[in-house]
Amino acid sequence: MAIDTGETGPSDHSGAAIVEFRRYRLRPGARETLIHLFDGTFIEPQEEVGMRVIGQFRDLDDPDSFVWLRGFADMPHRADALGRFYGGPVWAAHRDEANGTMINSDNVLLLRPSRAGSGFPMADRSRPPATGDKDTGLIIATTCSLAPRTEDAFAAFFAAKVQPLLEGAGARILASLVTERSPNTFPRLPVREGETVFVWFSGFPDLAAHGRYRASLAQSEAWARAIEPELERQIWRPREVARLVPTARSLLRG
Repeated sequence: MAIDTGETGPSDHSGAAIVEFRRYRLRPGARETLIHLFDGTFIEPQEEVGMRVIGQFRDLDDPDSFVWLRGFADMPHRADALGRFYGGPVWAAHRDEANGTMINSDNVLLLRPSRAGSGFPMADRSRPPATGDKDTGLIIATTCSLAPRTEDAFAAFFAAKVQPLLEGAGARILASLVTERSPNTFPRLPVREGETVFVWFSGFPDLAAHGRYRASLAQSEAWARAIEPELERQIWRPREVARLVPTARSLLRG
């Protein structure tokens, strides 16, 4: 999918071919300050220059973590959009306040859809207002570290064997992504390089629904005897699982 190099709107890049999965370590007690600034100030200016702010989240298990996702049509457009935003007036006016909330902002995975149709479906979503519905559900982000150059085989295994069981147990698979290997086109913002990962995002209405899903999966003989052992065999270290609650203005919701 292509977008114009001029002024672009959110609908132009709703099916992002490149996704940044960003996790910030914050100063104690600073998360609500950053969320208020982000939701109120940073969303529209980023989208006006050609990116898509897919979702922003509170990590339920880490009160000093802010997690968010943004998408781009391709790597050249990523460089252009980031250059325009971080070189523009909105960031210049608010960067000191934003950076003041952070200890580290370099925990960033650069990703692409693992196969055709596995990206985030954003085309029919409109941005909720800041005063909108607070019932945003729950997102589970699961990150698997893989051996180099095994992501395509793992993606095929996930689509054929893992995803059907997860969905049968009650998960809604929102997207599955793998490492994007292109060089970082905006080195001013570092990303984690030299890694191979597969990340899937699941949506649930609430914590109770997630609990029922976990109980159902635990009772599945197919999962216990075949799928989970094979999943564990293919990954290099324990899966990273983040329980994420979307902010009021997040496009992505459970």
